[in-house]
Amino acid sequence: MIFSAFERLVAIRYLRSRREEGFVSVIAGFSFLGIGLGVATLIIVMAVMNGFRQELLGRILGVNGHFTIYGSQSIIPEYDDVAARILAITGVDMATPQIQGQVMVTAEDSATGALVRGMRQEDLMDRPLIADNIVQGSLDEFQGDSVVMIGTGLARKLRKRVGDSITLVSPKSNTTVIGSLPRLKSYRIAALFNVGMSEYDSNFVYMPLEAAQLFFKLPNVVNAVEVFLNDPEDLDDLRGDLLTAAGPGVNALDWQRSNASFFNAIQVERNVMFLILSLIILVAAFNILSGQTMLVKDKGRDIAILRTMGATRGTILRIFFLSGASIGVLGTLFGFVLGLAFSKNIETIRQWLQGLTGTELFSDEIYFLSQLPAIVDPSEVIQVVGMALFWSFLAPLLPAWRAARLDPVEALRYE
Repeated sequence: MIFSAFERLVAIRYLRSRREEGFVSVIAGFSFLGIGLGVATLIIVMAVMNGFRQELLGRILGVNGHFTIYGSQSIIPEYDDVAARILAITGVDMATPQIQGQVMVTAEDSATGALVRGMRQEDLMDRPLIADNIVQGSLDEFQGDSVVMIGTGLARKLRKRVGDSITLVSPKSNTTVIGSLPRLKSYRIAALFNVGMSEYDSNFVYMPLEAAQLFFKLPNVVNAVEVFLNDPEDLDDLRGDLLTAAGPGVNALDWQRSNASFFNAIQVERNVMFLILSLIILVAAFNILSGQTMLVKDKGRDIAILRTMGATRGTILRIFFLSGASIGVLGTLFGFVLGLAFSKNIETIRQWLQGLTGTELFSDEIYFLSQLPAIVDPSEVIQVVGMALFWSFLAPLLPAWRAARLDPVEALRYE
């Protein structure tokens, strides 16, 4: 639709004049703010949901393998040969033999459950998410049969730091002449890690592989081999080769199945939030429709004069369409800028609001992450802006059509 200079001038004058027209100007203002805040909110929420999913996926797959093989009867003998066969598969980045087990961690009057991962020192150093996030101590001390590395969350629970000792209690007991006794051993904390995800920082204990074999009484065997792929999305294509390389009688668990319910819940929540917040834009579009309807009624005499001066129905339609659509377009532009600016600085804003209110707005124990992530997807931004523009262009069509159909004689008669 092409607008002449005259049509643009009249539409702008109507937009300006409504500031003094009481309720009509209030509706126009609410329409502008409604569309702007709706667009901004959608952009921000979608960015946070994308960031939340991406951060969780990155951290989950940075700590846990993409594909974990468990041995029959919970043991894998000749595990180095198994790992070598898996590493020979094109697309496999790492295969890590390890021992996994549950324990009770005690320290003085504190106790909590934890997951033990027994790994070689060099394998742990090849995990960037862990090796690059050592906050106290060093992986150089991660050797021998009496040291462990724990997360900062677990250290806070137990009120321990590097150099202190903790006691691990196995659910499997030792049989002695006086009966069954709990299997327990004291370990020195060699290092603390913080991967930024509360579930891991508060529940994982790493110990050297030899120490784990001794503690769990699994000499010269492991009970799991964690596999990392170059691209986790290639898992379905490589699943058969991985199971063949692992040998007969093994069980396997992949990241898709182990986290399916979690990521499905995030996707459902994301879709529902998009639908609900889209209603803000729809309500604002109805405000444009009602505001333009009232404007057409107030400007009936002006329409009649314009028609008698030679303005066509098409001219009147374009004037009022431009007047209403301008509110939506400007509101969409305002929301677009506000949404992007907020998304890019959301963590800074969160910290500022926490300092201002004195409350914790994003607890890592509840939301798993220590920072509020946001990743802006250009395709989603285009979708949001396109939807807002669609309703902005559709809403003023009916009032503009009614203005174009207005009989100038009737309009002047009732003025």
